[in-house]
Amino acid sequence: QVHLVESGGGLVQPGGSLRLSCAASGSIFSINTMGWYRQAPGKQRELVAGITSGGITNYADSVEGRFTISRDNAKNTVYLQMNSLKPEDTAVYYCNIWILGRGNGYWGQGTQVTVSS
Repeated sequence: QVHLVESGGGLVQPGGSLRLSCAASGSIFSINTMGWYRQAPGKQRELVAGITSGGITNYADSVEGRFTISRDNAKNTVYLQMNSLKPEDTAVYYCNIWILGRGNGYWGQGTQVTVSS
């Protein structure tokens, strides 16, 4: 019913930048929260950043000040601008949307971000 497609991942040097995009399609109610999670090999999946349809944001302590989440409600698209990237940011990044009135969220397929010199 809801399809999420991430893009923008890739290989970048430490200190570099990437911008991730996630476009949602399908049956999406206007009141929702979209976010980015990441999972590195052997580690737990963690919340990176989230943003409500009203524009309220939250960030993991490890990325605050370096990453910025934003969204385009008309396009049902969420972005993650990642600056000052570090090797420890290397992970698969997943887009998520939680929609008001539904008990479960929806996930994208993930996009690989690798930070290496």
